Amino acid sequence: MSALSLRLPNSIHRHIKEIAKREGVSINHFISSAVSEKISAIMTEDYLINRAKRARKADLKKILDKVPDREPLPGDEL
Repeated sequence: MSALSLRLPNSIHRHIKEIAKREGVSINHFISSAVSEKISAIMTEDYLINRAKRARKADLKKILDKVPDREPLPGDEL
């Protein structure tokens, strides 16, 4: 495990401290979880962008052609 010295504005530190206390976790754990969530979001976005580059419209059309033609459910008309 690595140590990291981090400078934060007082207002952000105060919010982190309050939320961590409310969640019943340490500030260290809260920040570690927040960073992990951000990393996951960025990696997911990168994956989807790269996957979309490989997509072919013809394949999508084949899939959509299999969808039955029926009236939308109430509330889904728009």
